[in-house]
Amino acid sequence: MTDVLTPTDDDAEVAAGESSAPARDLVAEGDAAADYLEGLLDIVDLDGDIDIDVEGDRAQVAIIEVNKGELGSLVGVDGKVMDALQDLARLAATQSTGHRSRLMLDIAGVRAGRREGLREIATAAVTEVTKSGEPMRLAPMNAFERKVIHDVVTEAGLVSESEGVEPQRRIVVRPA
Repeated sequence: MTDVLTPTDDDAEVAAGESSAPARDLVAEGDAAADYLEGLLDIVDLDGDIDIDVEGDRAQVAIIEVNKGELGSLVGVDGKVMDALQDLARLAATQSTGHRSRLMLDIAGVRAGRREGLREIATAAVTEVTKSGEPMRLAPMNAFERKVIHDVVTEAGLVSESEGVEPQRRIVVRPA
């Protein structure tokens, strides 16, 4: 087993700064999720290396492709299969540790690539809002995507907030 990133960040918890577990529990979360995912890969007869990491207050697990294109079925259309697998991995981690898991799962670098694209969107929004002084509403996004945008906007010294109801929840970027 080796050492990873969902679309399901709870905005309320993130905003409140709620931490899920001490670092040692995060490592245990990652290990439990990795064991579960490794078993799943064996069942479906797919090859992938599993990478476990802890970033901030989250365990991160990545399934890295061994054979290019082989893990696409685990990502699914619009990442829906990956989201479901993340939920199952979180359940496995929660059952193992006794703590609610906020683990992030990435498969074949899909979330890492999306994160970079989102940073570019956020940077463009920051530039536009700074220039115009007017709020800017972004397209609807899932919780993972909103979290990335919120982080970039906050880092740039502007204000962002989520509005609306899933699946149409979006971010509004405002001047500070």
